[in-house]
Amino acid sequence: MHIEVRDLNKWFGQYHAVRDVNFAIEPGQLIGLLGPSGGGKTSVLRMLAGLEYPDSGEILFHGKVMNDVPPQERGIGFVFQHYALFKHMTVYDNIAFGLTIQKWPKARIRARVTELLELTGLSGIEKRYPHQLSGGQRQRVAFARALAPEPQLLLLDEPFAAIDAKIRKELRSWLKSLIERVGITSIFVTHDQDEAIEVADEIMIIQQGTVEQKGTPWDIYKSPRTPFVAEFIGESTLLESIGQLKGFGDVSAQSDTKVLIRPEYIEVGQPGELKLASASENGVVKAMHFRGSEWMIEVAVGDLLLKTYRSLESPVLQIGETVQVLIHRVYVFDGDNHSVIENSLKEDPMPIMI
Repeated sequence: MHIEVRDLNKWFGQYHAVRDVNFAIEPGQLIGLLGPSGGGKTSVLRMLAGLEYPDSGEILFHGKVMNDVPPQERGIGFVFQHYALFKHMTVYDNIAFGLTIQKWPKARIRARVTELLELTGLSGIEKRYPHQLSGGQRQRVAFARALAPEPQLLLLDEPFAAIDAKIRKELRSWLKSLIERVGITSIFVTHDQDEAIEVADEIMIIQQGTVEQKGTPWDIYKSPRTPFVAEFIGESTLLESIGQLKGFGDVSAQSDTKVLIRPEYIEVGQPGELKLASASENGVVKAMHFRGSEWMIEVAVGDLLLKTYRSLESPVLQIGETVQVLIHRVYVFDGDNHSVIENSLKEDPMPIMI
C-alpha cells in the first residue's frame, strides 16, 4: 500500500501534538517512527489507523483520502504494545477472531490460521491459552492475529516494549524476516534507536510533533541534518565550540553554531601509541565502561568531556591516566546548514561520509 501524509496536524486541547507532518511510504516498506516519549509518534500512528482524526491535513492510501474512513474499512492490522489477547481464547481462536467477525467460511478460517501458525512459528501450541505462553509467544500471536484478515498495512505500537531484552532482540530479526516474506507495508513506533536501526528499511525521527529527518538508518547516522538527530542517534557529544582544539581553530565562529563529535572519530591512546602525535591533545581518562566487545572511554580534554571506543586488544587504560586524544573529524551545524570538518593537521584524512 502506498501511503502519503500531507500537512497533518493534531491538537489535544492546547497541546499541538502533530505539526504539519508530511511523508510518503512506498509499498512493502518497513518504516520505524523513532523519537522521544511525547514526540508525536503514536499520535501519527493512531491517525493512520483511524483511532484518532486529524484536525487538518490529509491521509491518503493509494491516492484515496482516508481522513473520515472508519478503522475497520481501512485494511489495517494493528499490533498493540501489551498484546491485547483474549485471555479466555486459545491461540487458534485469538488468531481467528477477526476472521470470525468478518464471517469468513470455516474452512477458509482454518486454512488461514494454519498458514499463520506455521508462518509465525506457533504450530503445535494452537490449543494453549495466553497465560500458558511466554512473552515472545504472546507477541507472535498478536502479530498473527493482526495479519489474519490479510491487511494492506500493518501498524505496530512499540511491539517489543513488554518483552525482556533477550527475547526482544530475537523478535527483531524474526519480525524483519516475517515482513519481508509477507511483503506488507508496515510502520512501527519505538523510542529504541537500536531497534529502529536493526529492523527498519527507513526511519522517521519525530520530536515535538515534527519530522526531523527521514531516511535509511545508515543515511541518518552518517549525515544527520539537525543537532537533535545527531544527538539522538548513536552515542555522541554535542558542543557549543571546539575552537580551542588542534586542527579545528576556524570552527564555531558563529554564536549559534553547534558541533557534534562521534566516538568512532576519536582515538585515545597512551603516550607514543598514536601515530599523529602532533595533531593530538592531552586528555585524562574519567570513566571506563565495558561493552562486551570494546571499552567506552570518557576522556576530558580541557573542559570538554568526550566519549570514544577502545579495542579489548589494546592495553587497558586506568581512570585518572593521562592519554593522547586524536579527533579525526566533527559534524558542524550552522543554522540550516550542516557539514563535516576534518582535522586540518592530519596528513591522511579519513574518508568523509556525506
